Amino acid sequence: MKRFLIVVTIAVSLASTLQAKDFKIRSASELTGLNLQPGDNVILTGGDWKDQHLVFQGKGTEQKPIVLTTEKPGKMKLAGNSTLKIDGEWLQAEGLLFQDGYSQKEDIVVFSEKSANSRLTNSAIIDFSNPDNKVDYRWVSLNGTRNRVDHCYFKGKTHQGVTLVVWLSEKPNYHQIDHNYFGPRPELGRNGGETIRIGTSTWSFHDSFTTVENNVFEHCDGELEAISNKSCKNTLRNNLFYECKATLTLRHGNNSEVYGNYFIGNNKPGTGGIRLIGENHKVYDNHMQELSGTSVSAALSVMAGLPNPVLTSHWQVKNASITGNTIINCKESFAIGAGYNPQRCLPALNTVFANNVIVTKEEPLKWYDDKVDINFSNNTVWGIPSAAKLPEGFSMKDPQLKKDNNGLYALEGKMVSPFWKSEKIGPQWLDLKI
Repeated sequence: MKRFLIVVTIAVSLASTLQAKDFKIRSASELTGLNLQPGDNVILTGGDWKDQHLVFQGKGTEQKPIVLTTEKPGKMKLAGNSTLKIDGEWLQAEGLLFQDGYSQKEDIVVFSEKSANSRLTNSAIIDFSNPDNKVDYRWVSLNGTRNRVDHCYFKGKTHQGVTLVVWLSEKPNYHQIDHNYFGPRPELGRNGGETIRIGTSTWSFHDSFTTVENNVFEHCDGELEAISNKSCKNTLRNNLFYECKATLTLRHGNNSEVYGNYFIGNNKPGTGGIRLIGENHKVYDNHMQELSGTSVSAALSVMAGLPNPVLTSHWQVKNASITGNTIINCKESFAIGAGYNPQRCLPALNTVFANNVIVTKEEPLKWYDDKVDINFSNNTVWGIPSAAKLPEGFSMKDPQLKKDNNGLYALEGKMVSPFWKSEKIGPQWLDLKI
């Protein structure tokens, strides 16, 4: 009996393998007509595709995802008003290039609410912007659960709308956004120019559990927020923000962690770091260097809160833990009570600021509200003006930082190996120099 079961299992496995097919198609309508099975591959053929609305449906498996790709990854373009909808499970879209076009209103790549364990990888959206910058659409919309966007390249969004947005639902979505390059996004001049937004104000007390890691953000200046965190329990780690005016902002929601990120400003005007709003956030082991922003765009900024807030308001900061960060030659290292005014007046409560290193010729602490009570402990400062006044919890000590070959300051003998030098960022078919 056991031998019979083994034979049957092998036969089923072989049959499943043989059923996997390659489909070469020349239009979106051909894709819609396919009945895709686990392990199948769909290959877009011919020259550039224009004004094609691809609907990628199917139900693959972890071992046998269904793959949508092109004959010439990175060379064959999806142009005009082309879009892609990923609508199924274990679906993988790869090697796609959206260029030479724009949408009138539809998001470019949409993971549907039914999507799960699906992926956009090794793809790019370049300058796919409506010439009217008030037209609002996203380049990538993430619905569903446990989807991933990785090793992609996004550059040149000039119109209204987030570059990549995570939408929330009643259940956590556990999305992963990693190893992508988010290139220059010019100032929009109003809200709605974020590079990544996780959630919305009205859903901000829902858990997301989204992870954003090992991405590069370069010259992302669309608005104040490069990453706008508007949900709970997210992890934002090990990303590079290079000469970005926009900040990593914990705008709404609670219980998120921000660690291991690099913020390199090179003294470009307005470059900022991390802004905290909400409760129980942990911000640690981040590296801020030569940032010139102040107040809400300081290297580290703890905001003042609004009494009786509604969901769209600035909520009071509570129980923030800010530890182990290195802040080098920034104009404003730590802004306390940023955004304070007679209406936005609630001070941060129970904030811990410990084991941080600050090297600066400026005042290391900027108090926008002197009523804020912070627990300072075991922090190191160096180079500050002789007239600077510091509370207990700081000691004057030269940390002996040296600039390495990557332009980063680090403890002598403990030079870091930044992820963007050792790991592939962006599509495999794109030779991206960082």
